[in-house]
Amino acid sequence: MDCILLNSFLFNKIKILQKSIGYFFKNTNYLKLALTHRSFNIIHNERLEFLGDSILNFIIAAELYHKFPRVNEGDMSRMRSTLVRSNTLSYLAKKFKLSSFIKLGTGEIKNGGLYRESTLANTIEAIIGGIFLDSNIEDVKKVIIYWYKDLLNKIVPGERQKDPKTRLQEYLQSRHLPLPSYSLVQSKEESNDKQFTINCHVSGIEKPTQGVGLSIRNAEQAAAEKILKILELI
Repeated sequence: MDCILLNSFLFNKIKILQKSIGYFFKNTNYLKLALTHRSFNIIHNERLEFLGDSILNFIIAAELYHKFPRVNEGDMSRMRSTLVRSNTLSYLAKKFKLSSFIKLGTGEIKNGGLYRESTLANTIEAIIGGIFLDSNIEDVKKVIIYWYKDLLNKIVPGERQKDPKTRLQEYLQSRHLPLPSYSLVQSKEESNDKQFTINCHVSGIEKPTQGVGLSIRNAEQAAAEKILKILELI
């Protein structure tokens, strides 16, 4: 009886997630695999993540190409980067409450992995890969456009699509102010990922901001973005 109740609970949980993402799998094993982090099982979602990342970039690039027929390649590239970067994907993951469904190892859960931006973003990409394998490119396109409807309606070409480090540097240069400096505070291994913590120092701002990322560049971008918020530029 307990086994039956458990299976019923898991079935209902998967059903809730499928309703939330707007796609019901013919083979739910693809979804279960997409939700499995490598800290949980030797069979995990990283191959699906690789596939989903490529599909997402293609679909968003094609959508921007048709939506903005007069926009140049550089602006389209920046808009695509904005739409597919980790914090955008983690925003979608939070909308779907993915942290309630992701399967992580005990150590990773204790380290806050369920709410880590990279984990959430990677799972979104893995789900996209799973949907493609379960259906076809047209169906996965419909799902992605459904997820991105509001974001695609809001995005515009131009200044705001530049990455935070570039925007901060150009802002300071335009006012003849010293450029920001970045310093490594910490690097540590977490579930085979190296995580970096970077401080961003800007003249005139009393305390440095701190960014965390899976690369030094990503951590610097996160720290620069916090400075932009202090300067009320985003």
